[in-house]
Amino acid sequence: MIDTLIAILASIGTLFILFAAIGMLRMPDIYLRLAVTTKAATLGVGLLLVSAAIYFNDLSTTTRVFAVILFILLTAPVSAHLIGRAAYIIGNKMWEKTHTDELEGGYEWHSGKYGAPKKPIDQEIEEGED
Repeated sequence: MIDTLIAILASIGTLFILFAAIGMLRMPDIYLRLAVTTKAATLGVGLLLVSAAIYFNDLSTTTRVFAVILFILLTAPVSAHLIGRAAYIIGNKMWEKTHTDELEGGYEWHSGKYGAPKKPIDQEIEEGED
């Protein structure tokens, strides 16, 4: 019974990690890729770690597994947010079918501060070459 539970958790975790890898290849821009990997890969790694904790059936291993899961749950969204923010600040283009840009006109492009609208770096470079 325990072996079946371990196999099911490990298989589902592996599928989520596979879906995250496929999403990295299929999604059109960095913002959607971040969303896929943050959600699917975190869930997949969490399920694999839970199956490892059940397999080893040891308090020390289980404690470490839950510490790692907590660390991943706390750091994955923060790191995805910072990567997405950096991509937005440097002027990375969104997918053409994206309907809303809630941050449009909100960042000072050189300082990264939220405030008065400025031009993205790539637009200033193109204007300076004229």
